[in-house]
Amino acid sequence: MNATVETMNPNKALWEKGDFTQIAETMRESGAELVAKLGITPGTKILELGCGDGTTALPEAQLGADVMGVDIASNLVEAGNMRALAAGLTNLKIQEGDACNLEGIADNSFDMVISIFGAMFAPKPYDVAKEMVRVAKPGATIIMGNWIPGDPTLVAQILKISAANTPPPPAGFVSPMLWGVEDEVTKRFVEAGVTKENISFSKETFTFNAAYSPTEYVDVFRTYYGPTMNAFAAAEDIGKADVLQAELVELFNNQNKAATNDTTSIPATFLLVKVKV
Repeated sequence: MNATVETMNPNKALWEKGDFTQIAETMRESGAELVAKLGITPGTKILELGCGDGTTALPEAQLGADVMGVDIASNLVEAGNMRALAAGLTNLKIQEGDACNLEGIADNSFDMVISIFGAMFAPKPYDVAKEMVRVAKPGATIIMGNWIPGDPTLVAQILKISAANTPPPPAGFVSPMLWGVEDEVTKRFVEAGVTKENISFSKETFTFNAAYSPTEYVDVFRTYYGPTMNAFAAAEDIGKADVLQAELVELFNNQNKAATNDTTSIPATFLLVKVKV
């Protein structure tokens, strides 16, 4: 019975769709650069939520941290553990789990709880904040990297263009982009027991780098990235797939900062959230 319920989890189905590792390959450089700025020292106990195949979890372990990764997608858990094995990292273990309910993970267990573009996509944001605070030790730091709604850079614009060319979401849908709104993030962590003064924000840049053209990069998103795959399927149903494709190709090419148009380097602004528990 439980297995049946799990296969019906729409968030799990979304992130197991396609192959997010194809997108993650274009995020490795910025992932490592971000981790290098987080003050991680050898022996730090880290829980990484929505870790995918380890774009930031691997660099954390390479800095000597003891890292537990959690992701809802079984294919990404497997891919991440394979990457850790190939890198010879015995201090990183990734397991399947849901950021809304970290079942089996004890209270007050981690020095840092980190989620970079991961837990923001879990469907129950107040539960996510509560769970992050619960598993963090007193004095621990929670760090989130979240995309910002309406931002002119890549990811927010992909979502904006996709929404304009697809039917509206179902009633009760909570946009993951609200994790990029400071007041909303503050409300969620205050409700979880954190004082407002212990929550801080900064805007940072994450760059997607690929050894192929921006137009080819759109095809990678269309073929392998669950949310974009769903957007194209919905757009096809209402006869807008060609419009969606054309608008994304224009977006990716306009935002490309690479020296030549046969490679891709696109910066995207995100909200870096730091919470002291």
